[in-house]
Amino acid sequence: MFDNLLNLVDQMGYWGLLILMFLENVFPPIPSELIMPLGGFLAAQGKMDPVLVVLVGTTGSVLGGLPWYYIGRMLGHDRVIALSERFGFIMTMDPPDVEMAFGWFARHGRKAVLLGRLIPAIRTLISVPAGMARMGMPTFLLLTTIGSLVWTSVLTAAGYLLESQYEKVETWVDPVSKIVVYGCIAIYLGRMGWRLVRGTRK
Repeated sequence: MFDNLLNLVDQMGYWGLLILMFLENVFPPIPSELIMPLGGFLAAQGKMDPVLVVLVGTTGSVLGGLPWYYIGRMLGHDRVIALSERFGFIMTMDPPDVEMAFGWFARHGRKAVLLGRLIPAIRTLISVPAGMARMGMPTFLLLTTIGSLVWTSVLTAAGYLLESQYEKVETWVDPVSKIVVYGCIAIYLGRMGWRLVRGTRK
């Protein structure tokens, strides 16, 4: 897994990084915790510019949050709830999850979007209530960009600083990355199955 992601970013360059970071927000089992450090590794090897790595990764992350923002904005609270009731097994987000996210956003407002981009578990989810609350696009983009910039900078710096031990890092990152990715997929499928079973019983 580590080698595959590394080869993809190495061959496609900044475009590969942009696409992966976009998909990370749309399909969470592709985690940014694996993507951005690869950019840092390549930057430390002189193959990429570290500043561009951060900027491209941030751009992909911001773009990936927009579809969820527009879903929340166009559908609104009631229709998002109805959508989660009908397709919650695919979204792995049922009505209580939506209500919890909306309530958290209502309590914390702008801070929820900014800080939410730094928390892996809610990086994607926080865009939905922001859209539902009809947060202005300039504000949403600003807060999402700042939060994503901090997150991608930290991950890129970690990859850059570990480059000196690249050979050692590769030996443990590859199995760990497989566990993380396959674990995320297993959780996703498990939650999907649980919602299907629960829906059938109802």
